[in-house]
Amino acid sequence: MPATKYARQMATQQRSRVAILAGAKKVIAESGNYESNMLDIAARAQVSRATVYNHFADKEEMMAALLESEIERLYQLAVSAANVEAALFVLSREISTDPALATMVQTDPTDITKFVTVGIHPMWSKVAQGLNEIFGASAAPMILRWLLGQVASPLSESESREQAGMLARAINSDASK
Repeated sequence: MPATKYARQMATQQRSRVAILAGAKKVIAESGNYESNMLDIAARAQVSRATVYNHFADKEEMMAALLESEIERLYQLAVSAANVEAALFVLSREISTDPALATMVQTDPTDITKFVTVGIHPMWSKVAQGLNEIFGASAAPMILRWLLGQVASPLSESESREQAGMLARAINSDASK
């Protein structure tokens, strides 16, 4: 296959995957994880059910990919923030206002409990590595607990701003010692 044709095919596959994950997030925001199904997700993504299954063996694999893509999205937002306080604020707002998380807290408490329980899954090492890079190894565990708390108890915008400022001052104070 010529390189340009292969590149176009890969780009199309990537667009389909992104659309499927976005569709999954929308369906979860509307009905929760348990009530979501591959047919609804395919419809939201505007792809066929076969396309969904070409990318993911089952819903569990798709949910793992969605979680991984969300972690990467949040990491990129934090890395591109102007400073530590801005990174904390943007992470707080993204978690506190995420409609899929809010729905899952109400409809899928078992899944949320699994999600916020730090364990040995490779996802957690990726999260820890990202937080270490952005905030430093000494602050990362505190930041992780703060962010996970917002899944079940979202903060208002003013609370996010105030707490991000306090945490940033604490982190910057520790860094200057």
